[in-house]
Amino acid sequence: MTAAGGPGVAGRHVLVTGATSESGVAVCAALVAAGAHVVAVGSNAERVAAVAARVPGVATEVCDLSDSAAVDALALRLLAAGTEVDGLIHLVGGWVGGAGIPGQSDEGWAAMERSFRTLRNALRSFYPALVTSPAGRAAFVSSVSVDAPTASGADYTAAKAASESWLRSVAQGFAKSAPDAAAVIFAVRSLVDERMRAAAPEKTFAGATDVGTLAEAVVGLWNAPAGELNGRRLVLE
Repeated sequence: MTAAGGPGVAGRHVLVTGATSESGVAVCAALVAAGAHVVAVGSNAERVAAVAARVPGVATEVCDLSDSAAVDALALRLLAAGTEVDGLIHLVGGWVGGAGIPGQSDEGWAAMERSFRTLRNALRSFYPALVTSPAGRAAFVSSVSVDAPTASGADYTAAKAASESWLRSVAQGFAKSAPDAAAVIFAVRSLVDERMRAAAPEKTFAGATDVGTLAEAVVGLWNAPAGELNGRRLVLE
């Protein structure tokens, strides 16, 4: 059941970028189960094909999200084919750390900057479609470390903070020109899935958020009016 004013996700077209992780599979599966039309996007063709095999009914696209021209081309191709975009769930992530500030390597920063760049590219290219949608939703997964940065995670947290700022800018744009759209930040300490638990049964994964919880939260984005969601930062436990 949807909340008053919430349009619901059934029948909506949702793009899941960075969909080849376990969190991506969980989100795609939950959206399909809820009646959404899902396009799973990743940069590795083999891993994208694996998502399609695990989530029947999902459509797939291979795209280097760090390449702005490639993302623009994807957006044009989907829109030209008549594919509406009512949601963009960005799940490109990863983590790097180092021994204090001197241990923040250029290689680590390049990986974290790429994560931010993919978010920027995806939202910039699909922003017009989200604005024109009657129920546009955009979201990405951040980290609670933004609230308490550490020296060992400086590069990681800096990239997450930049991504949060970008999402808030998108939210401000929605507030001005698309009152039925919402941009939301999900913040977690870490994510855990059944494969991780099976690989390390001795671990408790204390403080980690199950990917199923994330998937439920994504589906729930269409269960409330945009005005109640836009610009919010939701901590998932």
